[in-house]
Amino acid sequence: MLKDKNVILGVTGSIAAYKIAYLASALKKQGANVHVIMTKNATNFINPITFETLTGNKCITDTFDRNFEMKVEHVALAKIADVFLIAPASANVIAKAAHGIADDMLTTTLLACTCKKLVSPAMNTAMFENPVTQDNLTTLKKYGFEIINPACGYLACGDTGNGKMPEPDVLLKYIENAVSKKDLLGKNVLITAGPTKEALDPVRYITNHSTGKMGYALAKAAANRGANVTLVSGEVNLDTPVFVNRVDISSAKEMADVVLNKSADQDIIIKAAAVADYRPKEVAANKIKKADDSLTIELERTTDILKTLGQNKKAGQFICGFSMETENMIEHTKEKLAKKNVDLMIANNLKTEGAGFGTDTNVVTLISKDFVKELPKMSKDDVADAILDEITEMLLS
Repeated sequence: MLKDKNVILGVTGSIAAYKIAYLASALKKQGANVHVIMTKNATNFINPITFETLTGNKCITDTFDRNFEMKVEHVALAKIADVFLIAPASANVIAKAAHGIADDMLTTTLLACTCKKLVSPAMNTAMFENPVTQDNLTTLKKYGFEIINPACGYLACGDTGNGKMPEPDVLLKYIENAVSKKDLLGKNVLITAGPTKEALDPVRYITNHSTGKMGYALAKAAANRGANVTLVSGEVNLDTPVFVNRVDISSAKEMADVVLNKSADQDIIIKAAAVADYRPKEVAANKIKKADDSLTIELERTTDILKTLGQNKKAGQFICGFSMETENMIEHTKEKLAKKNVDLMIANNLKTEGAGFGTDTNVVTLISKDFVKELPKMSKDDVADAILDEITEMLLS
């Protein structure tokens, strides 16, 4: 999503300035055209040559630099910018931006920009919490700036508290969100992800190999496209995507309770979780002791969440399910589509190379009552966008 996007990074005088080198590198690797503007104080913390080497573009530090192409540089950059991020943003630059002061190249270019503008404050806790700084941040919000809340932690000054700039990977996610198309703006989207755990006793449980990567990729993509995303997740080792409201569950029953309770308010529901079809009929109060003979465990069906959603689907609501198969994938998935009364099924075969649990790629087939579309092996992020493209197109048709 960042390929050929023009990103301006404004770097001010803060010890956190060195982290922006990692961000500039990450942006460049994703195909973005990165321009860095530094305040004079910022050059005391990191050399402009670092940014020039990483981005392939001249790092601008001087408003009256004579060594440039014959054009008004701050206006030229402002015209091409898709997003402008000030990080780290000092209290001084925040104050100047809030009141339209343009006395260096960074603030001059910022004032000329009409693109999405992000500010990541980084400073001492007392400075950040000072009412003057808070008023300035409120003013920036009024003018359409998005403020990236600082993290709480140990600061360079020795204090511990708010004011720590988020890590570069977090800033990258904000930039991705800023440049994404907003074709799901205002839509309520519920996505399920990960495995469920069905207890046998206080020690053991039945589960599956789902890592939640596909569901989390969908949640990230939907949030970037402007949706209000609720992610109902089993236990996974993944960070919650930015702008996503995550609800943690453990068992199939817990997932059913949450999803069915929230379903009426959703415009789109995507069931990407690997939910247990069966659970132990009886859960032992104490650990089941090992014996020399075999052990028989009686199982009972769990609630078929997707089928229940299909039966209670409200007018205009879109429901998408996932179908993991090991044989007769198309035929079995078409049967599920009809039986569960859903709009779209995403089918994949566990035996296909690059598909299934735990991988960073997936190979899926999109199946509706009108079509069967096979997609090539792609990253799960790209698969997520392809699925959302199809959903938005079906909603418009």
